[in-house]
Amino acid sequence: MSNLLPKAQTSVLRGAPFHFQQRVGLAVLSLLLLLACVPFAIAHEFKIGDLEIEHPWSRATPPGAKVAGGYFTVVNKGSAPDRLLSISSDISDKAELHEMGVKDGVMTMRPVEGGLEIPAGGKVALKPGAYHLMFTGLKRQPKQGEKFPATLTFEKAGSVKVEFAVEGMGETGSGDMDMDHAE
Repeated sequence: MSNLLPKAQTSVLRGAPFHFQQRVGLAVLSLLLLLACVPFAIAHEFKIGDLEIEHPWSRATPPGAKVAGGYFTVVNKGSAPDRLLSISSDISDKAELHEMGVKDGVMTMRPVEGGLEIPAGGKVALKPGAYHLMFTGLKRQPKQGEKFPATLTFEKAGSVKVEFAVEGMGETGSGDMDMDHAE
């Protein structure tokens, strides 16, 4: 086919692929490096022992609010159950594990006594309308887009520091893809 083109055009075309390949190679390399960093930017998980804490999050609160909720999923990849015993954070005076439920058509919320069991090989989701954390006596208002630290203490695995990503007031959690919880 190159015999059909004038000699000057053939030499230009022969040089073009090299520059084109060089540019494509650099673009592909840049894209691969960018994609390699994406899991670290998107990932919002914490691990201690056999437990993985997935996407801790909270909602922004209106001015003057004294409480905020906290949500996440705990996955136990071990062969023995563990128990979430306590939560602490500098954002509030107190943090408690609560459970919501409906009894006789009335929604109730009560503290969970004795901690929350994370079954061996299972997972428990803390989400709106179910198990969740209550940060009471807020020292400052959580604002959308920021993060705040907390420490979760488990019976066997010990303590782990996590960061709660603060989402909008009406959000349901961008990381709650599969949030079934154990009863």
